[in-house]
Amino acid sequence: MKKEQQLDLYYQMVLIRRAEERGAELYQQGKIGGFMHLYIGQEAVSTGLIAAREPRDRVITAYRDHGVALNCGISANEVMAELLGKATGMSKGKGGSMHMADTSKNMWGGHAIVGGHLPIASGFALGDQYAGNDNITICMFGDGATNIGYFHEALNLAKTWGLRVLWVCENNQYGMGTSVDRASAVTEIRQKAEGYGMKNGQVDGMDVMKVYEAAKEALEFVRKESQPYLLEIDTYRFRGHSMGDPERYRKAEEVKQWQENDPIGIFNKYLLDKKIATRKVLDEIEARAEDEVNKAVEFAEASPEPTLDELYTDIYAD
Repeated sequence: MKKEQQLDLYYQMVLIRRAEERGAELYQQGKIGGFMHLYIGQEAVSTGLIAAREPRDRVITAYRDHGVALNCGISANEVMAELLGKATGMSKGKGGSMHMADTSKNMWGGHAIVGGHLPIASGFALGDQYAGNDNITICMFGDGATNIGYFHEALNLAKTWGLRVLWVCENNQYGMGTSVDRASAVTEIRQKAEGYGMKNGQVDGMDVMKVYEAAKEALEFVRKESQPYLLEIDTYRFRGHSMGDPERYRKAEEVKQWQENDPIGIFNKYLLDKKIATRKVLDEIEARAEDEVNKAVEFAEASPEPTLDELYTDIYAD
């Protein structure tokens, strides 16, 4: 990967972190309604993964979707406006935190129902198979979704029909407040793919370059072999499951240990050690990301609320 691309990955990771931090502040001020799930701690996952895709490849994910939206090229203005329920959001304020989408960027949505989007991913891939192209559908989900029937049905069909789907499990160690070992007989998630004869892999999700390389290899396999692949990415959310989570199920020592492996800090050190960037350059990138987020908040707060007429639009597809 070229130097410029690596610096852009760093920018994207810092942008996500700062956007999520401001989002948390706005939520606590009562300016964001409903549920909100932060991506703080998991920035390396979607950043490395989406950097490895081709623009024609679809991305579909669950409700922790703000970072994915930014990585797919949706502007910070649109993301922040959507969080605030404003008309200038990418879904006109109707999607909110959990339903960000922009099909023009091949970001096919955050989905609130756990595991509910996995069959949709198989359907996308089946459509591409009929169309005769080699596009890939990248489907992201949490460890909790692998205990849902949809997961097994979708993987079985993908393998049976030879569909080009890259299944990506963001294993952040907890499904809401339940640890993996309390909810699943198989704690190494990637092994679940073996029941369907599906190739699989595992990677450290706190290291963006490792994620990128693993995703690149997996995508090449899926495209070339016309077969699905399950990639388990081990990561950790630094905040609660959602903004209303009191986090009584995790020990402070555990959280601290993971935070010492902050993905932004790891990549910062990598860029300095490899002499890809100086401290001054990284400071400038961080300042630029923070400035973009501040401007996005100003844009969102100044944007109009949706009109009542919007209740009757986007109900049916034309």
